Amino acid sequence: MHLTQVMAGAAHGGAETFFTTLAVALEADGVTQSFILRNHPDRVATLRAAGCRVDTAPFGGRLDLWTPQMLRRSMMASRTTVAMAWMNRAAAKLPRGPWLRTARLGGYYDLKYYKGFDHLIAIIPGIRRHILDGGWPERRVHYIPNFCVVDETAAPVSRADLGTPADAPLLLALGRLHPAKGLDVLLQAVADVPGAHLWIAGEGPDRADLEALAAALGVADRVRFLGWRSDRTALMRAADVVVFPSRYEPNGTVTVEAWAHDKPLVVADAAGPAEMVRNGEDALLVPKDDADALARALRRVLDSPDLAAHLVGRGAERVAAEFSQASVIARYRAFLDQMERDR
Repeated sequence: MHLTQVMAGAAHGGAETFFTTLAVALEADGVTQSFILRNHPDRVATLRAAGCRVDTAPFGGRLDLWTPQMLRRSMMASRTTVAMAWMNRAAAKLPRGPWLRTARLGGYYDLKYYKGFDHLIAIIPGIRRHILDGGWPERRVHYIPNFCVVDETAAPVSRADLGTPADAPLLLALGRLHPAKGLDVLLQAVADVPGAHLWIAGEGPDRADLEALAAALGVADRVRFLGWRSDRTALMRAADVVVFPSRYEPNGTVTVEAWAHDKPLVVADAAGPAEMVRNGEDALLVPKDDADALARALRRVLDSPDLAAHLVGRGAERVAAEFSQASVIARYRAFLDQMERDR
């Protein structure tokens, strides 16, 4: 069996981050694989450092006829038996051949990009239902969630280096600076949580608008925009509460990351997180676009160590039962075994 994974994503993003995480984990588990992706130097370097074979391609628009030809040559040379696309662009460029084609869907994507594929992977049950509702047979649609890697060697990011008092309640939000992520709502909520500081780890087109909003709300001195960060464990260990205020979120990897790092979680009820969390048990769930409700939930967690500990404990149980690296890699192994049987 030879797995070729194909990624045409951006330099930064949640799917792109998990692509690297999964690639390295499968490589360490002994899966024979290769990768074809856009030439983002940091991602290429990380994969090669893990011993992965990496080729690059432009993954351009409709007039880019070279990428499918390059994919075919590379996969023929490596004797690919299973090809897995990540997101629509990669799926559109992935050619037919003597391999089975699969794709990992991290959102409610238009299924037209996957016509003719052999199997699809959904990362939450809701996406699996979306695929089944699109007419796919149940045997060819699989649920495999994400997992989170905790860097056991990482020390907490220094609060002092980021102008944050050691005794201040510290909130952490991770995600792209985009309207879908609801960070404007979070800034409004922070204005109603006295003394709390907020770190936002991410980059995107809304940065200037969010910085201006923080200033207008009078919270700029309590908010730090950190840009894109790869030291997620270090950030988590410095924080008191993880906040996930998305308006639209088909997945919810940040929820698993908060649980895996033993942090209480407050999350808006976008589709993915609403399906994943159990309100009052492993997270506090609030209506999206409701800054007042978000502020109340944040104050509840910060004011109640018992509640925070309860959320942390239940979150850890969820990771152990459903989202550990070992269990997710075992699911991928079983899926690949099935693909081999189908050839």
